Amino acid sequence: MKRNKKERQSLLIETIQDNPFITDEDLADKFSVSVQTIRLDRLELSIPELRERIKHVAEKNFEDEVKSLPIDEVIGEMIDIQLDSTAISIFDVKEEHVFKRNKIARGHHLFAQANSLAVAVINDELALTAKANIHFTRSVKQGERVIAKARVISIENDRTKVEVISSVNNECVFKGEFDMFRSHSPEQ
Repeated sequence: MKRNKKERQSLLIETIQDNPFITDEDLADKFSVSVQTIRLDRLELSIPELRERIKHVAEKNFEDEVKSLPIDEVIGEMIDIQLDSTAISIFDVKEEHVFKRNKIARGHHLFAQANSLAVAVINDELALTAKANIHFTRSVKQGERVIAKARVISIENDRTKVEVISSVNNECVFKGEFDMFRSHSPEQ
């Protein structure tokens, strides 16, 4: 259903407030307009692009929460974290992350996203990777968005096991189990 500009912009503000991670493409589909129209609406309304919205939410929510490394050292954009429990980050694969000849992401970028998330989820000033068991389950191509989800499996003394599963469009592309060293056991 076509809406007038004022209605659409009002709904656009509401939609982005409800989900700051929605893409311009998804907004264009939702409102049955072109991506360019959405971009012009955002510009008129002074709503930043997706990357800036994600960064703003992450900095606001997680700056004081992540203890083991500065938030800007997490590879990808942190979008959720519960220390010693779970964390989620988003990584958009760009030209600088892929092999030139086939546009497939270099594995170290996917590993870095998962590893930095495993470090960030630890509720300690110091967290280091002691061991990692990883599996790449499919290639990731330029333009794809990788969502990594970390989950703490166990905490024993100075070690924490963290499972990270990375996916593209709900399809698993990377699995890792990280054995993390921490300087202190969590307070019981």
